[in-house]
Amino acid sequence: MAGNVVEYRLPSFLAWILRLPIINRLGLVERPKELARFLKFAAVGLLGMAVDLTILNVMHKAVGLPLLVSNSISFTTAVISNFTWNRLWTFPESRQRPIIPQLGQFALVNVIGLGINNLVLWAVFQLTTQFVRDPWDYNLAKVTAIGVVLFWNYFVNRLWTYRGIE
Repeated sequence: MAGNVVEYRLPSFLAWILRLPIINRLGLVERPKELARFLKFAAVGLLGMAVDLTILNVMHKAVGLPLLVSNSISFTTAVISNFTWNRLWTFPESRQRPIIPQLGQFALVNVIGLGINNLVLWAVFQLTTQFVRDPWDYNLAKVTAIGVVLFWNYFVNRLWTYRGIE
């Protein structure tokens, strides 16, 4: 430790993932503040995942809606939660901007994210349903879809919705 600066080293697996060219478009390893934002975004995403999975299971199992309809409802609810928490915590500087255009941008990114989410969910569900019992089959597919969409949502929102925030 030199002076008041504390050096933190990422776990090697996380550092390896963050260095992958498709993931590290924003230079997260070299920019600790950006890495902190990404980790906050991921933490908000974990809350969103809890919202998403809870509503998915209630809509699909308790209410009896089809899987993709349930997924669309749960995904949309999680997006609203994520937008709120990202605006308040991950990107607090964004509160200085008008909320309606920002919500519109966030929503558009997430509509595309919903398409990706539904495609990944359906594809993985088709594979897992043969080997994994209900309800674990579609829940495993959903968690996989959330992981894929996390990166889409962060990078596109960071470059467009939250552009110009240091």
